[in-house]
Amino acid sequence: MIRYLKGTVLRKTSNTAVLLVGGVGLEAGCPSSTLAELTEGQEAVLHTKLVVREDDLSLYGFADERSLELFELLLGVSGVGPKVALNMLSSLTPSLLARALAEGDLRLLTGAQGVGKKLAERIALDLRGKVPAHLMGEGGPIRQNRGVEEAELALVTLGFRESQVRGVVADIVQKNPEANTQEIIKLALKALR
Repeated sequence: MIRYLKGTVLRKTSNTAVLLVGGVGLEAGCPSSTLAELTEGQEAVLHTKLVVREDDLSLYGFADERSLELFELLLGVSGVGPKVALNMLSSLTPSLLARALAEGDLRLLTGAQGVGKKLAERIALDLRGKVPAHLMGEGGPIRQNRGVEEAELALVTLGFRESQVRGVVADIVQKNPEANTQEIIKLALKALR
């Protein structure tokens, strides 16, 4: 089974990349974080997953193995297809997504396009206890901070997308667990601009 592709990036779209591999152009669906790392005309390596359906063969590519493992984990949940799994990987970093899955954090999970409350609950229930620790990175589970909700509300009020705000704030709290509301907002504004 092919687990990675190495080739030259021919072109990128909003959700796919085409790699020239051995004279053949292969299109792979990718999360936005992977697409951001690819440069047209440059050589790249993608960790891949081939999804086989009755009438379709689709290839999906990821910049790192953790993203691929999370993608495969998400595909194991009833009601989660490749598009939803890619949206989840596009809205959160791999380690943050893994921690959100491990903790059943519905606020973070529903931040991805196509993931409503019921699907997020199903994902959290199905994957409870199944997320390997190495996918969460060094930080382990997210520690709750009293100022998080206030900071998120303030940033959304300023016009930032809720899913984007949640991810940035969670990363800030992970790195600065003792930060107060004002510090979180200040750091988030720097990251969001």
